[in-house]
Amino acid sequence: MTSDLLTSPLHARHVALGAKMSDFGGWDMPIEYRLESDSGEAGAGGVLKEHAAVREQVGVFDVSHLGKASVTGPGAAAFVNSVLANDLQRIEPGQAQYTLCCDDATGGVVDDLIAYLNGPEDVFLIPNAANTAEVVRRLQAAAPDGVTIENRHRDFGVLAVQGPKSAEVLAELGLPTDHDYMSFAVAAFQDAPLTVCRTGYTGEHGYELVAPWDKTEALWDALIAAGEEFEIRACGLGARDTLRTEMGYPLHGQDLSMDITPNMARAGWAVGWKKPAFWGREVLLAEREAGAKRLLRGIRAVDRAIPRAHMVVNDADGKQIGEVTSGTFSPSLREGIGLALLDRDLTEGDTVYLDVRGKAAAFTVVKPPFVVVRTRG
Repeated sequence: MTSDLLTSPLHARHVALGAKMSDFGGWDMPIEYRLESDSGEAGAGGVLKEHAAVREQVGVFDVSHLGKASVTGPGAAAFVNSVLANDLQRIEPGQAQYTLCCDDATGGVVDDLIAYLNGPEDVFLIPNAANTAEVVRRLQAAAPDGVTIENRHRDFGVLAVQGPKSAEVLAELGLPTDHDYMSFAVAAFQDAPLTVCRTGYTGEHGYELVAPWDKTEALWDALIAAGEEFEIRACGLGARDTLRTEMGYPLHGQDLSMDITPNMARAGWAVGWKKPAFWGREVLLAEREAGAKRLLRGIRAVDRAIPRAHMVVNDADGKQIGEVTSGTFSPSLREGIGLALLDRDLTEGDTVYLDVRGKAAAFTVVKPPFVVVRTRG
């Protein structure tokens, strides 16, 4: 680990479990857990076993690197709604919403984030690790008098408990589990408030737990102990990436970026088009009317090949028609899958070709998700 990387409150736990650590958004985070022998311990396995645990039983992820920011004061929710893309008026207090922070001049995506609506004067935001400071800076620059934006990145840890057995694990700790998808409940853990939200990045039934920083280690230990009978595994960000790619969920910096607008990413469902104002509204409306030149679509291997980000996508004549934004080996399908920004006339069922080590590998254009899960979120 280099000295300038930040560490989560669970760093010691990851090291003890034999985690392979890597820089992720400026944080030293676990990519996968590898022990010399798979003795059944929560951290033993690697990406394939961690992925399977989430699809079949339950896994727990440390995602404390994700940002946290609070927007408070009179008119806080109205202010957030006037700048972020989605329409916060679609939800009620106690619900969460996926939304986008777009650049006002270009419509590019500064970040995608989750907004927790506590009330008209209190919105809690979870941006991505590397973008938290920039999102907070933009909000602070635009905030009206009386509205306060605080960067609370290291005030809270975040744990994601994901998989068909996730509710059973939380129930063992007496935590709430029966709330609806994209809603949250505030419980208590060791006399401290704990937010339990029915969200996740895997497609499986799951929860994200937002705990005070100094309670995160104890919460992790309690989840591992409670999940033992359900074969819980500690999971790294490698499995989180394969799981989200199987669902077709975008990753900021690859599938969404300052160069990839919500229209291009086919994320218009996360934009409140009828709102009178949000950052990037005019340029995004114009692009929507004209039609984005390229659109994000899924690609699935026909030949034995694994797509990787930035690979060129060609047609049968060798003409470039796009670029891979995310790609991986799907542990569930046992084949290569990915997301690619393709010319807008491409559609599901078309065949495209990637240059993989000097050979043209065939892929089929498909509509994500690549894997159908039993329960949502």
